Amino acid sequence: MAEEKLPVTDIKVVKSAAKKKAEVQKQIVAYSFIAPNFIGFAVFTLVPIIFAFALAFLNWDGANAITWAGISNFTSLMDDQQFRSSFVNTVIYSIGTVPLTLIASLFLAIVLNQKIKGRNFFRTVSFFPYVASLVAITAVWNMIFNPAMGPVNEILIRLGVEDPPGWIADNDWAMFTMVLFSIWKYMGYYMIIYLAGLQGINTELYEAASIDGVNTWQKFWYVTLPQLRNTTFFVLIMLTIQCFKVYDIVFMLAGGSAGTLTQATTVLVYDIYNRAFRYLRYGQASAEALVLFIMVLIVTIIQFRLDRDKK
Repeated sequence: MAEEKLPVTDIKVVKSAAKKKAEVQKQIVAYSFIAPNFIGFAVFTLVPIIFAFALAFLNWDGANAITWAGISNFTSLMDDQQFRSSFVNTVIYSIGTVPLTLIASLFLAIVLNQKIKGRNFFRTVSFFPYVASLVAITAVWNMIFNPAMGPVNEILIRLGVEDPPGWIADNDWAMFTMVLFSIWKYMGYYMIIYLAGLQGINTELYEAASIDGVNTWQKFWYVTLPQLRNTTFFVLIMLTIQCFKVYDIVFMLAGGSAGTLTQATTVLVYDIYNRAFRYLRYGQASAEALVLFIMVLIVTIIQFRLDRDKK
């Protein structure tokens, strides 16, 4: 008995259904790989962020009932001297750290991109502060820059400086010390990024510039810098965000664990930590975190627009 053949339309429907089923199965497999990471992100990052945004308009101490605060958390921050000091310190720290770290990392990258003896060793040494334990390097740094017995001040005294700086222990020098430490710690990481950018520049551009009689400085200004524009923009964005949310360096370097931070060294993130976990003012802490978020967002948008306008 001859087998019955399905109509052509039915065959197309069956094939289409089978194809859709196969696509659904592929999507299920793909989402099963994504799901663990997304669930972790949602539980430990996304939900707390949403809750923090909502908490900025509420009052809560973690024990009593949550009450509506409206914008009072924000208005109280405007009248808070500690918040104003932390805001100013964060801006000063960022203004000092971002351009100097960018210049130092670019200089290091250019030097270590040359064919010099021991180049790989110096690259490793420059990158080491970034990967080393922050606890260890801040302890060493505080010993080196100890006002009473540190080798830096000993050298300054031998050079004729009668009153050497107090560094992190002196309110007048504390911010400068933090900026100096941050530059030393981060320049190795951004040096690696600049090295990648330098090695991506077409060498024919330098050869053409040499034929035209261009000197070394002109090559740097008219060839290297324009070719590193996207790299510099990336470094600038990352450094700016990193400086605005600085916490660990301040905590470890300026004695945050001992509660010895002064108004000269307290930054926004450390003040947020104090309000939330020391004074149990979760609403104010969330409001301050929202202010910090808006600051970073505004600065980032301005940087993107300036970069777009230059193109």
